Amino acid sequence: MKPVGAITRGTTNPNRLRRVDNFIAYRCRDLLTAAAVPLVVDLGYGATPVTAVELRSRLAAAVRSDVTVVGLEIDPDRVSAAQPHADPPRLEFRRGGFELAGLAPVVVRAFNVLRQYGEDEVTAAWRQMTGTGALLVEGTCDELGRIATWVVVDGGLPSTLTLSARLPVLEHPLVFAERLPKALIHHNVPGHPVHDLLRALRRAWDTEATPFGPRQRWLATVRRMRAEGWPVLDGPARWRLGELSVPYGCVSA
Repeated sequence: MKPVGAITRGTTNPNRLRRVDNFIAYRCRDLLTAAAVPLVVDLGYGATPVTAVELRSRLAAAVRSDVTVVGLEIDPDRVSAAQPHADPPRLEFRRGGFELAGLAPVVVRAFNVLRQYGEDEVTAAWRQMTGTGALLVEGTCDELGRIATWVVVDGGLPSTLTLSARLPVLEHPLVFAERLPKALIHHNVPGHPVHDLLRALRRAWDTEATPFGPRQRWLATVRRMRAEGWPVLDGPARWRLGELSVPYGCVSA
């Protein structure tokens, strides 16, 4: 089966995807626990397989010990270079793209992949990656994983948007604008819902200045967002991690 897609830049770092890994363990726990074959695909893991290795380790510890992760890359040299890190059958590396190498995973993580594509290509990629019933977590982050955003896609349709930050180094939530998923980043202009979300987040953050540190300020900011009518999901346990999730419908154009 010929891989579908283009080779990514391949930039990666240890712990770069720890924020989304934590979210996957939380959001997909029931799916993976109930699955007869708890298979997760890490699509486009990059020049080194470190984030795929970390994903397998984190899900094994947090969800179930027999979870299987398959890292997919279009570049055959990257696949070959990753083989010394494989631990079959629980961690493997294969050549593949949006067609997922013919696999039928429960969950797909695709991070920093679609940002190099055109916005008009995103929906088709979402549909292909979820075509066998997988839940897709697709997004982008900065080089160190301190700022990240992602969309959960089910059946080709986006259901939620999450903004996530390492709070001790968060200077201002407007930094999320630079890391929005491809489907939204070009819509962060006046008159579009995602712009309204970031503007409300900025206003809430500026209003909730506090001497008690960034975590307390973020918690107060998210509470204010909810009080102002934004359909903020989850609760303080997730907010304390620097997350804010909303239904995708409230940010789509």
